[in-house]
This record gives sequence, structure tokens and C-alpha cells, in this order.
Amino acid sequence: MNDLNDNLSGVIPQPASGRITPVFAGGGIMLVDKPSGLTSHDVVDILRDKLKIKRIGHTGTLDPMATGLLILLVGSSTKSQKEFQGYNKVYSGKVLFGLETDTWDIQGKILNRNENLSLKKENVYKMVQLFNGAIIQQVPPYSAVKYKGQTLYKLARKNINTPVIRKQVTVEWLSREYSKNELEFSIKCSSGTYVRSIAYQLGRMLACGGCLKELRRESVGEFSVKKAFTLEEIKKASREELCVMFLK
Repeated sequence: MNDLNDNLSGVIPQPASGRITPVFAGGGIMLVDKPSGLTSHDVVDILRDKLKIKRIGHTGTLDPMATGLLILLVGSSTKSQKEFQGYNKVYSGKVLFGLETDTWDIQGKILNRNENLSLKKENVYKMVQLFNGAIIQQVPPYSAVKYKGQTLYKLARKNINTPVIRKQVTVEWLSREYSKNELEFSIKCSSGTYVRSIAYQLGRMLACGGCLKELRRESVGEFSVKKAFTLEEIKKASREELCVMFLK
């Protein structure tokens, strides 16, 4: 399934919206623009209920607070899950400095707050540069990574000290703009990158604390959120209408 979009080009008709909509027949790929407040599994359950099909999965979790591209695989297409999981991702979002939480994002329990923050833009950009290219990042304690057979977030919820786990990832900053204690950014990163970790580590390096305020997944490989359907469109669609929302 390498270069899926190239393989589909010229075979599948393009509607006026620019979305690729072949007929669904037992297996397919749906691009969904996930709203904030839902888990990735919630979105899977909605599609399962609409299609009355159990064999549906996604290609990479988006945290509940995050929005953007969630790729759903149906039927025989679930066999390609690992391939999709290996694709690079592009994210946009905001880092808030002066606030540190247990989950490393804005929705977590506040651990530290810096009310008298006065960061210089040039210092922020210098630290950002340290997180460009191949980097070693710390895995968030509230994550699905397993340690001795248990996921870290389950240990964290029980107030059990979680081990420090680090991993190498690759990050390319496409844009960054600092203003009023917030860093607005766009990055391209390798599979398995935790953007929350970048926010947390930047805050630590700047000695002020930091957490992820906003996150949106813009693309996965060659697949863009611009061609995704909203959850409202999916909810309103009939089963027949849903069947032409799939990449085949």
C-alpha cells in the first residue's frame, strides 16, 4: 500500500469538495476530523454503530483534547494498521509556559504555576532549536506505553510512581511564533512522538514549566485533514452515504 494516493489517482472520481469518495465494499479507509472532547475510541464506536460493523480500528491515538486527522480502517483494511502507524505526522498547536500539570497538557492537575513569567523570545527560540532533528524525549506518565505489562496511565491514576522512559524521535519545526507566554507552532515528527513531552521539556529547560494548550493533527503521511469528514457529517449520513465516504 505504498503511495496510496498515487495508486488511487485517476481511478477514483473527485467530487467538487476535493474529497476522494469511492464506493465502500467490505474494506476501506475513512478520514475523520476528530473534535476535542472525544477519545479516538469514541469515534470508532460511532462508526461501528452507524455501519453495524465491529472490525473497525484507527491508525494512531489522538488525545481527547486534540483535534484533527484520525484515520479509521474498516474490514480488510485493518491489516494495514502498522503501515499507517509508521507514517510521519504534522501537528499544529500551542505550548503554554508558566504552567505544569501531571498530564503535561492543559487538562491535567496543576502541579506548578509561575505567575511572574518574563521569557525572552530569543531564549525560547534557542530552546526550540534543541528539540529539532533527532531528539531523546521522555514519555509522559499518562500514556499508553506499557511497563511490565501495565500501561503507564493506569499506574499514574493509582498514584504509583511511574518509571522514566525515554525514546528517540525526529522532529522538524515548520513554524514557531512566541507571544505572551505562548508558543504557537507547526511540526513534522516521526511516528511515536509525544508533542506533550516537547511542551513539558521546553518548560523545564526554560525553568518556568510548560504544558500543551492546543493540538491539531494536520496530516498523516500524504493524508490531510483538509480531505477529512467532520463527525457531524458522519452522524447525519445514512449507511449508504457513509459507504461513499471511504477511500477504498
